Amino acid sequence: MKQTYGKTEKLKSKILIEKLFTEGKSVSAYPLRLVYLKTELNTDVSLQTGVSVSKRNFKLAVDRIRIKRLLREAYRLNKNTYFNNISSQYAFMILYFGKDIPNYEFVDKKVKSLFEKFTKIENL
Repeated sequence: MKQTYGKTEKLKSKILIEKLFTEGKSVSAYPLRLVYLKTELNTDVSLQTGVSVSKRNFKLAVDRIRIKRLLREAYRLNKNTYFNNISSQYAFMILYFGKDIPNYEFVDKKVKSLFEKFTKIENL
């Protein structure tokens, strides 16, 4: 698995996102939540991931975009460590529901703990 976050890895399908939130399971590591669903994807990638930040907590778009960039970068750098030998396909949505704007080290640490919890639950 490459250390990229390309177009095919991004979760964009509205149908799949709705299905993810209705049928998916979640894992939390405050202030992050990972909603995941084991599914069949139309592409050859094993993971499709999206990130979201609440508009209620961060009124300014600049702040929301900054947090999304941090989340995507942490995901991109850590996905090889946790999902390199994954056999089935998953749809992920990483949600940030904290109140403060984090720095990268904090986000990276929380993404790692989130992925560790996920791999324990799913036995990957």
